[in-house]
Order: sequence, then C-alpha cells, then structure tokens
Amino acid sequence: MAVSASERVRVAQPPEQLLYARLLDWGTRIGLVLLVASFAAYVLGLAEAHVPPERLPQIWQHPVGRYLELTGSPTGWGWLALIHRGDIAGLVGIAVLAGCSVLCLLALVPLYLRRGERSFAWLCLAEVAVVVLAASGVLAAGH
Repeated sequence: MAVSASERVRVAQPPEQLLYARLLDWGTRIGLVLLVASFAAYVLGLAEAHVPPERLPQIWQHPVGRYLELTGSPTGWGWLALIHRGDIAGLVGIAVLAGCSVLCLLALVPLYLRRGERSFAWLCLAEVAVVVLAASGVLAAGH
C-alpha cells in the first residue's frame, strides 16, 4: 500500500550523518569517474598496457606467482609506479572507492570534538587506523 505525502514523517538527520553521506557521495562519484575514464583510456589504446591484451589468454591460466613473474607485475603498493599504464590505471579508481570512508571519518573528528564527544572522535580515528593498517599490507599473511 502506498503512503501518501501527507502521511510521511520527516526525520531530521544529524549533521554528522549528512556530512558523512555528502563526502561519501562525492568520493564514490570521483572513484566511478576514474574507473570509467581509465577503462576508456585502456580500451581505446590511449594508454599503453603493462600486459598487452593479446598476451592475456596465454598467461591467465597460470597461478598468481607465475603470472607476476611472467608479466613483471609488482605486488603490494608497487602498482603506484605503473599508474600511467592503461591496465593498471583502473586501480586508482578502486583505491579511491576503498578509501572513501577514511576521509569521511576524518571529517567527522573535528565535528565531534567541537561538541565535546571525544569518544566518537576516538572511534573515528580508531576506524581510520584499522583501515590504513589493513591497506598498508603490514598484516598480510602468506606472502
């Protein structure tokens, strides 16, 4: 059953939710634009690929270690040195999308501190620390 406009209840959103949502919205838009642009550059041949597409069918069948060896592809954050390559550039958009929440959480810290809500500020900083630590590769196992 549809709810009429007069029956809807408006709920005021707290400022921290609005700020987080606005920043997350912009971050995801930027990440998506970067993904589409880098894919277009790769497909249209505007950026040279690290691994030529015609080689992919022959090397995709190998385990990842052998694939890395055959292609000379870096591991960890080594991809940053190759962001000018068409097939690697898409990782920038993925990194932006994965890191959106970090910037959103950091933006909340001053807001919480101004309101005297130090525990929420510390929680935001702790979440940022966990995400950054995970992304750093320090905790990687089996490599």
